[in-house]
Amino acid sequence: MPEIPTIVGIVEGPFDLNQILAQITTPATGAACTFTGLVRGTTTRADPHQTDYLEYEAYQPMAEAKMRQITDEIRERWPTVKGVAILQRVGRLYPEAPTVAVACSAGHRDTGVFEAARYGIDRLKEIVPVWKKEVGPDGEEWIEGMYTPEPGE
Repeated sequence: MPEIPTIVGIVEGPFDLNQILAQITTPATGAACTFTGLVRGTTTRADPHQTDYLEYEAYQPMAEAKMRQITDEIRERWPTVKGVAILQRVGRLYPEAPTVAVACSAGHRDTGVFEAARYGIDRLKEIVPVWKKEVGPDGEEWIEGMYTPEPGE
């Protein structure tokens, strides 16, 4: 049985979306869905403000373990999804730079690839230990995530 393509990683440099797509594509792939998060220079909702850059940090071993957990959860919910990639950049990132990528592939577009990619980014925000500091003209602030570890995590 061929290996199911899975890519997870905390990366310091830019990633190539075409290369990620190539790595999760198999001969049976007919559809792929990707989500890419970018650094916003201007935030217009909630608390409108400017951002000069973001600094991301992560505890790599735990972050990548949680990313693998997400790939398993995706395949459990959408068994037709074959390839899954989840990558998070760390370091200083400026507006318009990609920060995160989630990609899923399957045989057809109507078999869960859209939902799986959305689930992947939402779940990453919930459980992957990545910290973000926002720096702008008004100062800097660590942005709180939604994750609260359960006992034993």
